Amino acid sequence: MTGAAARSGPTSVAPPARVRLAVALGTGLLRVLARTWRFREVGREGWRARRAAGLPTVLALWHGQMLPLTAYHRGAGAAVLISEHRDGEIIARIVRAFGLETVRGSSSRGGARALLELVATLRGGRDVAVTPDGPRGPRHEFAPGALVAANRAGAAVVGVAAHVDRAWRLRSWDAFEVPKPFARITVAYTPAREVTGASAREAAESAQAFGAELRALLDVAAAAAA
Repeated sequence: MTGAAARSGPTSVAPPARVRLAVALGTGLLRVLARTWRFREVGREGWRARRAAGLPTVLALWHGQMLPLTAYHRGAGAAVLISEHRDGEIIARIVRAFGLETVRGSSSRGGARALLELVATLRGGRDVAVTPDGPRGPRHEFAPGALVAANRAGAAVVGVAAHVDRAWRLRSWDAFEVPKPFARITVAYTPAREVTGASAREAAESAQAFGAELRALLDVAAAAAA
């Protein structure tokens, strides 16, 4: 998931065959591992109410928590925004292994096309999930693409964060989290927030406030897990 939003297609960069094989094996192992995780949630009422009313929502989450949050929301019917970089192709295969659709693009590559696709998906009544600090950081910095898309589509934004009690954290820019077997994962949500502004620039001005709320949500999830 990345900070800006084209459905996967010929423009995406396919990894070498040996990498595809490794990903195929790895996704199988991840699906088995995910079956051992135990989830609980807090604060989902705002998103649940919007779904009941048929209103589309942008879900914003940090890039490093994609794995546990993708696993938890399998079958939710949301489309996940993934970078068109080669690393993004690998992540897209993992996301699809959990039964979610992907939208390809980011603020740095394929951004204008991706934004149009993201807006079209929202206007079609579907939720989308975006990592506003992807695809390359800085970590936990909220890029405004998700807000611009929500503003243009008339959608709201719901932040999602997780607390994992036991996890491996990769030495990557996002400290990517892989929950250990039988990890307990608490998923927290913000209330649904409308993105005001008469223009994309005005909508983007809310990025700092949305970023602060999403960073604070990490503490909310941790407190709920205690």
